[in-house]
Amino acid sequence: MIGSTAGAPHGLLDGVVSSRIPPSLRYSTEPLRRHGASVRAAVTTAHQGLVSGTRFPHRKAVDAASVTSVVETRNCRESLSENGENSSAAASATSTGKIKRVFLLDVNPICYDGARPNLHSFARWLSLFFAQVSLRDPVIAVLDGDNGNDYRKRLLPSYKAHRRKLSAGGPSRAELYVSDVLRNCHVPVVKVNGYEADDIVATLADQAIQRGLRVVIASPDKDFKQLISEDVQIVMPVPEFGRWSFYTLKHYVTQYDCDPSSDLSLRCILGDEADGVPGIQQFVPSFGRKTAVRLLKKHGSLENLLNTAAVRTVGKQYAQDALNKYADYLRRNYEVLSLRRDADIHLQEEWLCERQVFNDSTAVSDFVKLLDRFQQPSRRYVPSR
Repeated sequence: MIGSTAGAPHGLLDGVVSSRIPPSLRYSTEPLRRHGASVRAAVTTAHQGLVSGTRFPHRKAVDAASVTSVVETRNCRESLSENGENSSAAASATSTGKIKRVFLLDVNPICYDGARPNLHSFARWLSLFFAQVSLRDPVIAVLDGDNGNDYRKRLLPSYKAHRRKLSAGGPSRAELYVSDVLRNCHVPVVKVNGYEADDIVATLADQAIQRGLRVVIASPDKDFKQLISEDVQIVMPVPEFGRWSFYTLKHYVTQYDCDPSSDLSLRCILGDEADGVPGIQQFVPSFGRKTAVRLLKKHGSLENLLNTAAVRTVGKQYAQDALNKYADYLRRNYEVLSLRRDADIHLQEEWLCERQVFNDSTAVSDFVKLLDRFQQPSRRYVPSR
C-alpha cells in the first residue's frame, strides 16, 4: 500500500481509457450519450446554482496561462457545491474546523483523450476540477494498484480483456508526470497493490462515512453509481459542458426510475460491455432492461430475486426460466461487478487537510509548460522530490 503527499512517484494508467471514449471501449460520458434527454435535463438542473465553468475547447494542447487563470478564479467565484452554496457559505459551514466532505479523485480516466494517453487532457480536467472545488474540501487522488484486476480476471477471464497497458512494468514517464503534479498540489496519492482504484475508492468512502464525512467521488466511471446515497455523490467530467457536474441520488432516480441500491443487481442482469461482462440477454434476448427493473423494484436485490424465483413464479415464463437456469452465472457477475471494500488502506488525518490555491495554479501551469518543453523524445523530465 502506498499513500503519501510527498513520496516516490506511484504507478498508474494500466489499462485505462478516456472519459470521452465510446461505451464499448470503457470510460465515457455514458449517461449523456446513451440515455439522452433525461440525464441531460438532470445534469442541466445540477448546473443551476453551481459555478459557471470555464469551457476548454476539445483540443490536444492546453495553454499554461489559461490553466493558471482558471484555477485562480476560485478566489472570486462560487465553488463546486451540489447545493449552490458559495465559497463564503462553505467557509462559514466549516468554521468550527470540522470537515464536511472529502473528494476522492479517480485519476486514471482523465489521463486519456479518446483511446490514447494524453497528459494535456489530465491538465485540463485537473485545472477545471481545482477551479470548482473549495480549498476547504480535502482531495485524495486514487490510482489503480499493480495487478489490480487479477482477482476479477480469475472469476471472469473476459473482464477488461480488451484493455491495453500503458507500460509493461515499472512507472512510465507519464506516471511520473502525473504523480509529481498531484504531489505538488498537496494532494495525497494512494494506490494499493492487488486492488483497482474503484475498490480503493469504495474502501475509503466507507471509512469517511464512518467518520461522519460526506463523500464526493470525482470520476466518469459508471461503476461508482452503485455507491450513490445520501452520503455519497458523484461529480463527473462532462465534455459537452466543459466542466465537472454533480450526479446525485436525485439524478439517478430521474434517469433510471429505480433506487441506486439496485444498480449493481441491474448491471449484473444486463451485463457491462465496457468491462467485458456479458449479460443475460446473450442467452435470452427478450430479457431486457424493463423486465429487469420491474423485477428488481419488486424484489429489491438480485439475490432476493433469484431465491424467490427458485420457489415460486416471479414473472413471465421466459424470465422465470432464465433466472433459474442462469442463477450461478448472475451470481458470478455480481461478484465481479461489486466494488470491494477490504483494500489494505486506512484514511489518514493528514490526508484531510486544506490546500493552497497558489500550489494548484503554480503546479498545474508549470506542468503544462514542462509537457510542451519535454514532448520531444530526446528530452527527459526529472520529477521534483
